[in-house]
Amino acid sequence: MRIFIAALIGAVVFFIWGFVAHTVLPFGEMGMKVATNQEATLGAMQAAGNAAPGVYVVPGMSPEAYRDDAQREAFIAKYKDSPGAFIVYDPSPNPVMTSMAPNLMKQFISGYFVCLLAAWIMASSAVGFGTRVAMGGAMGLLAWFATSIPYWNWYRFPMDFTVGALLDYGLGLLIASVPMAWWLGRRR
Repeated sequence: MRIFIAALIGAVVFFIWGFVAHTVLPFGEMGMKVATNQEATLGAMQAAGNAAPGVYVVPGMSPEAYRDDAQREAFIAKYKDSPGAFIVYDPSPNPVMTSMAPNLMKQFISGYFVCLLAAWIMASSAVGFGTRVAMGGAMGLLAWFATSIPYWNWYRFPMDFTVGALLDYGLGLLIASVPMAWWLGRRR
């Protein structure tokens, strides 16, 4: 039971940190830009014939075409000096425009499971408060290295976006680890 309570305490702190990181500090939006002509940008995606929701890499090629040496070499020659884009596209209306409540609930639940796993790992070790906090920080770094660095490396996510993710989630889990480590270290 103490692991579940520690996770709940951590999730509340993690959620509040996310609010602060996105609304008070610039961490949550670092590297994000707004298209100056949004209608043209959305219209280009619709006109491209890719009306299905998905993640699009532009320029990109199918795995089948990539396996063909001639097609791959022609693609590389054509686009080697080209800019690139990583687009998460959903043709359905954005529900956040009308209510953020469902997304906030999903975010809290997601954070709870992150903190539940962190609390379980912290509780599984016979260590003191400082080491438990350091473990939480290390888990935040691990998640960042496993996700954000490959996005920066392979998909060319901007460095400020990558650093923002570290400050948002990595620092958030470190901060949430403080009350979790305190709760887990209390005498039963």
